[in-house]
Formats: sequence, structure tokens, C-alpha cells
Amino acid sequence: MFEDFVLKVIADYLVIPIIGVGGLMLLFVPVKTQYLLWAKAVMTGLTALLFAKIAAQFYQGVRPFEALGVEPGAAFLPNPGFPSDHALLVFVVVCVVWATTKNKWVSAILLAAAILVSTGRVIALVHTPLDVVGGALCAIIAAICIYGRQFFTARKQI
Repeated sequence: MFEDFVLKVIADYLVIPIIGVGGLMLLFVPVKTQYLLWAKAVMTGLTALLFAKIAAQFYQGVRPFEALGVEPGAAFLPNPGFPSDHALLVFVVVCVVWATTKNKWVSAILLAAAILVSTGRVIALVHTPLDVVGGALCAIIAAICIYGRQFFTARKQI
């Protein structure tokens, strides 16, 4: 059905353009600072992943499609699903683009797309709302740890 296809695109494949736009945005920063900015971006992702692995030790939920006995509407890994890796990844990209470029329009579009991916994962019965919120929080906390005050300032600081 067409609705199933659209849901799969939102829940699974929208991640690809989010990553692409995020990577392109980092190419528009001054060349002399690109190494540092890419290093911070990678460290943000790795720190978020570390936080997610720690959080997963404290909570093990059941995926909604398993609890309901239905087929999932999106791709998934055979694990409990907390926190959502998809939400973690897209929110890391949003946070890195915001902290690095301070481009309000691109950051807002990426944020809307990240929320759409997360919502799609819930509608596809692959994750609970707690799973996607957990992934987003791990990403946001990691970005704050790596970027510090730069994450909250209104202007780009290099």
C-alpha cells in the first residue's frame, strides 16, 4: 500500500538526506577550522552512542510490534530498541549543525525532519515514544558536553 511505503520512507530513508545536508553544512565553514569541527562532530556522535549504551543498561523495553503481535512498518535491529538509534543519529546531526553553523533555517528544517523520523518510527510500531525521546536526549546531552557554551550561544564561535 502507498501509506506503508510513505511510512517506510519517513521512518527509514529520511535519515539519509538529513545526514547529507548535515555533512554539506559542515563543508561551508572556514577551511582552517574544518578539522576541529569534524572532530567535534565525530566526538558528539561517539559520546551520544556511549550515553545510549549506558542508558540501555538501565531500561529494556519491548518493541510495540512484538507486544501487539504484528509486523513492523520499518527496519529494526533485533534488540530491545531503547534508545532509538535512528533518533540518536538524526538528533546528533541537528545538534552538530546548530552548534557549528548557527544557521537557524537549516537547523529548523533538520529538526523538523528529525522529529518526523522519530514520529515515523513510533507510528511504524518499531519504537515507543520513550525510545525516541531517549535517543534524542542522549544526542542533546552529548552535544552539550562536547560543545559547552557554544551550543547555547546565538552566534557561531570557532
